[in-house]
Amino acid sequence: MATANHDPHLGSGPSEDSEILLDDSDSGSVLSDDSVLPDYERDDQNTEPPKTVYEACARNDPESLRRIMTRGITKEEAMELDINGRNGLMLAVNKGFVDIVTLLHTCPLIDINHQDNDGNTALMIAAQAGFITILNYILNYYPGVDTEVRDPRGFTALIKAGLQGREECVSALIMHGADMNAMDLVQGRGLKDWVLRTGRWETMNRLRRLQAHPVAEQFCESYVPEWPDLTQLVAKATAAKTASQKLRQRLKDSLSFNFPQDPQDNGVMDHMVRMTTSIHSPLVATGCRPLCPTSPPEIGKRRFAVPELLEKHSIKELEESTVSHSNGSVTSSPATPVSATSVSLTSCCQERKESMPPGNARGFIPRGMAQRNSIFPSGCIPKIEVTKSGEPTPKKEKKKKRQKGYLEPPLWKYKEAKEERKREKKLKEEKEKEQEKKKSKRSSSQK
Repeated sequence: MATANHDPHLGSGPSEDSEILLDDSDSGSVLSDDSVLPDYERDDQNTEPPKTVYEACARNDPESLRRIMTRGITKEEAMELDINGRNGLMLAVNKGFVDIVTLLHTCPLIDINHQDNDGNTALMIAAQAGFITILNYILNYYPGVDTEVRDPRGFTALIKAGLQGREECVSALIMHGADMNAMDLVQGRGLKDWVLRTGRWETMNRLRRLQAHPVAEQFCESYVPEWPDLTQLVAKATAAKTASQKLRQRLKDSLSFNFPQDPQDNGVMDHMVRMTTSIHSPLVATGCRPLCPTSPPEIGKRRFAVPELLEKHSIKELEESTVSHSNGSVTSSPATPVSATSVSLTSCCQERKESMPPGNARGFIPRGMAQRNSIFPSGCIPKIEVTKSGEPTPKKEKKKKRQKGYLEPPLWKYKEAKEERKREKKLKEEKEKEQEKKKSKRSSSQK
């Protein structure tokens, strides 16, 4: 009897790589959601308000969680675990409860690098699930987050995001300083090997684009918004052409076909995106301003969370661009000259510092929640005065009569029928009114 290895209809058996991949009963974790934990949830039939941090996180009840945290909690309450070894924060991240995640960052008792029974941290769960908002919030507002924590197989959060094809999460982790050269402990494969092995071509394309532009220079004050290729293109377009060149250009335009194409690297669309997201954009006001404009995000450079920066430096140093990241440490540098654009924006911002809470409590408040304006980088709010116009309101112009010899928009049949029905209805109402008047006259004459 023929075995599966020799059956021509079934093909050959699994290869050595696939046998290694399917070993130790963790194939589902590599190919699906990277978790072999049982699907366990507590009973939510209780109608009473939650009394613990874990219950509030499981029910997605931010009001109850805020009340519990205001009352005061202990280390044991903050790190209450279920049978899978997950705390309330990890459960909220797993289910995508953004409001819970943004509230828990004010609690210093939560261990952000805690691993569950399968070795996953909150950062790993968000990365492999593709929750880019939660991932960015954890990286920016949870102090002490470690991007290089490994599970028992040696997978980091970056490798897990690449396995699942979460290109946005991969970009965020790389620009935060995650190690691209980390290898797993089972097969010794890195991020690119796993991305190619799982067929995540869009993620591989994103990695190549990031490596081509490893520094986000548009978030630095020294970024020049001018397009470097513009002068060359204008000179080429305005240059005088010979008769043969004009004829060749006409033939090329008439015989060539225009197909939709992706934007080119360093092209006009790429430049527009960079310029509109820069700090000193001449077109739009940026939606956010980095705390360290002299040190833009870069591949392989460790970034620090907002609470970590506020602990080491004052707000004045951060806003005056005197702090920069360097090889995993934060250093201070002399203040750079401020441009005229930033002076005009920050001249009316003296009252903003008084609104900040005193002490270290301000270190755990996001910039957008600390009475700051996300439209103006410096946080100042312009005064808007509404005045009534002295000119009278222009009257609505009457429709011009149709004149012969001019084109008019066509009248469709359904519109003509609609107008005709309106006219008939109007005539019918007029006739009914006339009949009612005649009846009233007759009744009055008879009396």
